[in-house]
Amino acid sequence: MNLADAKRVLETALICTQQPMPVRDMRALFADELGADTLKTLLEELHDDWAGKGVELVQVATGWRFQSRPEMREFLDRLHPEKPPRYTRATLETLAIIAYRQPVTRGDMEDIRGVTINSLLIKQLEDRGWVEVIGHREAPGRPALYATTRQFLDDLGLASLDQLPMLDAPAQASQAFESLMPLDAEPAELQVEMPLTTDAEPAADTDPPPPLDGNLL
Repeated sequence: MNLADAKRVLETALICTQQPMPVRDMRALFADELGADTLKTLLEELHDDWAGKGVELVQVATGWRFQSRPEMREFLDRLHPEKPPRYTRATLETLAIIAYRQPVTRGDMEDIRGVTINSLLIKQLEDRGWVEVIGHREAPGRPALYATTRQFLDDLGLASLDQLPMLDAPAQASQAFESLMPLDAEPAELQVEMPLTTDAEPAADTDPPPPLDGNLL
């Protein structure tokens, strides 16, 4: 098979697949006749071929996929008018802490936020496939250590944690996600910053978990 035909096959497979395609699957597509360097060249060519169109080829955590460009979302949403799940400020702050400080325990999150975190909030993030327990800290009670998942990166269209927005201060952590996820909060809540520490008795975090059905992107 010449490279022009291989490029056509690869393009078709990427368009038809429902999940990001890892390089190992691409090699299986060609019965290991094409090496990683050749596949990288074909992917770069396909990326350039689709430049300027409404769809782009991107690399995410679990592989490569075609996806609509952000500026197309306004129009595509008209085909699916149902509202996506919304997330409270408490949810975004907790997710941001895990993403930027991982691995962290629930106690670490509560120290940073200055409130007691509702167990249902963490379960919501686990059920969404964005965070998981990766181990336990060698401390009294062996608290669970939480980290983000590859699904979290895929849903944000990122290939690695290095692509997360850079922060100048910890209080900006939750703000880094507000442009990527709908926020369900009262205007007064939006003025609350995330403290690093607190000397006051932590207040209970009672934000109810939002619905989980629907897609982020």
